[in-house]
Amino acid sequence: MKALELLAPAKTCEIGIAAIDCGADAVYIAGPSYGARQAAGNSVEDIARLCAYAHRFGARIFATVNTILYDEELPSARALVKALEKAGVDALIVQDPAVLEMSTLPLHASTQCAIRTPEKARFLESLGYGRLVLERQLSLEQIKAISEAVEAEIECFVHGALCVCYSGQCYLSEYLTGRSANRGACAQPCRSLYDLTDASGKVLVRNKALLSLRDFNLLNRLEELAEAGATSFKIEGRLKGESYVRNVVKAYSEALDALVARYPDRYCRASFGRVKGGFTPALDKTFNRGYTQLFLDGTRGLWSSMDAPKSMGEFVGTVARLTPDGFVLAPAGGEIVLSNGDGLAFVAPDGGIAGFRADVCSGNAVSCKQPEGLREGVRIYRNISAAFERELERNKPQRELDVQLMVEMKEGLITVTAVSEDGRKAVEEVPAPEEPARDPLRMLDTLSAQLNKRSGHYSFYVKSLALYGDLPFMGAAFLNAIRRSLAAKLDELPVTLRPMRRGSVNPTVPQPEQLTYKANVANEPTRRLYTERGAVRIEPAYELSRREGAELMRSKYCIRHELGLCPKQGKARNAEPLFLRNGKERLCVRFDCAVCEMTVS
Repeated sequence: MKALELLAPAKTCEIGIAAIDCGADAVYIAGPSYGARQAAGNSVEDIARLCAYAHRFGARIFATVNTILYDEELPSARALVKALEKAGVDALIVQDPAVLEMSTLPLHASTQCAIRTPEKARFLESLGYGRLVLERQLSLEQIKAISEAVEAEIECFVHGALCVCYSGQCYLSEYLTGRSANRGACAQPCRSLYDLTDASGKVLVRNKALLSLRDFNLLNRLEELAEAGATSFKIEGRLKGESYVRNVVKAYSEALDALVARYPDRYCRASFGRVKGGFTPALDKTFNRGYTQLFLDGTRGLWSSMDAPKSMGEFVGTVARLTPDGFVLAPAGGEIVLSNGDGLAFVAPDGGIAGFRADVCSGNAVSCKQPEGLREGVRIYRNISAAFERELERNKPQRELDVQLMVEMKEGLITVTAVSEDGRKAVEEVPAPEEPARDPLRMLDTLSAQLNKRSGHYSFYVKSLALYGDLPFMGAAFLNAIRRSLAAKLDELPVTLRPMRRGSVNPTVPQPEQLTYKANVANEPTRRLYTERGAVRIEPAYELSRREGAELMRSKYCIRHELGLCPKQGKARNAEPLFLRNGKERLCVRFDCAVCEMTVS
């Protein structure tokens, strides 16, 4: 049986706990340094606290140590790895092979390793990675081919922001700002506005976020991903807030539960417990740039969010008319209800996104400070639903572990045996009260009512009752004490975590002889490892060499296709190459049509 894992992001420990409560089987989080999101660091103490909470449910915590490392950073990286091991982390997500020699934990090859072929997957597996986090711009057929080529676990992103470049091989931020994506400091130039010109200087497009993609959403494709070999489904968002994580995790957890329910003999969840109650998730009400399934079906679609590089949210209607203190909305549907404090947005005349707050909403009339560019006919989007945010905050779900109780009353003793769903067992044995129950049937109802309750994060229920002799009178306080004692005893026992795959080194798998700067080699141990595997010529990482004329980005995304200018679409070819202009910067855009990829240099 395959255990399916929902892997959630956490900017902080508190967000990680929220993700566990909403159904995550695992959480990935950064320590104080060397994570690929510099703005999402956490203390080792906080990570230890998150590990303790997650392990109650058999959920796991993965720490990101996924930047490339310089030689002078190796000692401190090693110290961090050891500290994370002591904190209880279950695995490390790694980009730089130098970390392989630092840890005894299971190691996952980060998406920054740019895994998009079976050959690359086999090589990384041979280094000792037990899990491979695949590139996002892959089809189901490509995912299946990689899965069949290796024994390692396969992890796929299913939701969240998309990098336009193949992960781990984007040097645009480093080139423009000196802030390296491979060092956790991406300045996100793909969300910037550009003009597009051809080689003759003709302006084709003005002031659009031409490299900005919509957000990933594969909520309805989990079954196909599982059939292709993926067992971990990853949500992007280590810079996102708690409401985003709660909403997205609960939506995907419910979808995974439904998948497991359809195939109970084939799949199970990777952790224990069930999410009870809480809000109803709604992905359109959470930060998004519009959604795409990208290349999953092996075909091209319209993937760009060039008109909305920030979150636009849900379309709610158009401006019917302006009023002295705001506007009247012509709603997109009959169920649109605006609330005071909603965050609204529209595309301004200059191509940017104008955002504003709705101060007071009365039906379709909105009172607000009118932003510049607001006019009749403008399409209005809601990127913050004040009512939904309040619902997320006040109606939080609870996660519970089911515990079966077997109750036996014999020879003056009451023995209650508790067995949790993960297999732990605890026994409470107490003398039976001497006073007999005056109304045995009512006493049985009381026993069930008091024992069939939640204590801590356990949901107890009586599975069997064996009674030898008369039923004693047992008050609510007496029965509650038994239940609480059993919960405490279970807490003292470690949860049985489902096994994770540990990688093993296979030195017979060769490395290509020529390694360019795209191999991201930034330290001597990594250089030595690749040399031992057969590499003859190894270029240093772009961050060290800033190689002249380097290809800064390669992607399945194609500006020509997006704009309807692709020659395969029967359109006339513009004078090439094309250029992206932003102020003084000029980037060269070329098209590798043989493999249907676009490059930026």
